[in-house]
Amino acid sequence: MSRRGSRGRARAPEAAPLAVLAALAALALGAAAGCVDELDPPWQLDHDRIVAVRATPPALEAGGKAEIDALISLEGAGTSERAPELAVVVSPMSLAGALAPEGGKWIVTAPDAARIESARAELGLAAGAPVPLVVGVSYQGMALFGTKTVWLGMAGGNPTLDAMMIDGAPADARTEIAVGALVDVPLSVAADIEDDVNWLTSCGTMHDFDLPQAYLRVELEDPTEGQLAVVRRNKLGGVAWRVWSIRAQ
Repeated sequence: MSRRGSRGRARAPEAAPLAVLAALAALALGAAAGCVDELDPPWQLDHDRIVAVRATPPALEAGGKAEIDALISLEGAGTSERAPELAVVVSPMSLAGALAPEGGKWIVTAPDAARIESARAELGLAAGAPVPLVVGVSYQGMALFGTKTVWLGMAGGNPTLDAMMIDGAPADARTEIAVGALVDVPLSVAADIEDDVNWLTSCGTMHDFDLPQAYLRVELEDPTEGQLAVVRRNKLGGVAWRVWSIRAQ
């Protein structure tokens, strides 16, 4: 991924050239939220990446609204929650107008039931099936791309992060974590069996990063301070994340 680019405010689709929007849509179709460079382990937090894209909520009844944002990590700068710099509906194109900027945020507004039914027909879905609205997002001057699916015609929410434990102690209320070096530090979070959980760090080496129960070990050659993050995704594509400062002592 390119390292260039700068943070910007959300812009209205009509303010961007059509060629830019077309490029974003094409790239977003092939992008994976949270993609990483091939040489970096998937749990490595300290590089330019979209860690996760979130819709709040991820599923909407007719007339409902969802805010799109993401957890972004930049090399040497840590993580931040940001609205997309640019966003566009990738599919179905008949619902391109469902996404618009509002007050510096990007908002999906579910159309009425008739238009949702028309989109079902466009996509060849069964009557009453939820309609996947695929949104492409970009950051860092279009250097980082991701996608998010918002489900229309049904209700659903993002998961919660419960019973988080770090090194045997509850982590829900903590913002800073201190761990020992050269020891296995257990990490855990409550999750349903169908959920995806990822642990990421810029301090130490992560093991079992894609399980609810993982462990961190800070080796002699590892960075001894940085950030620790956990991301939980449910079967709707709902997302929750948490980030802590962490140091080894």
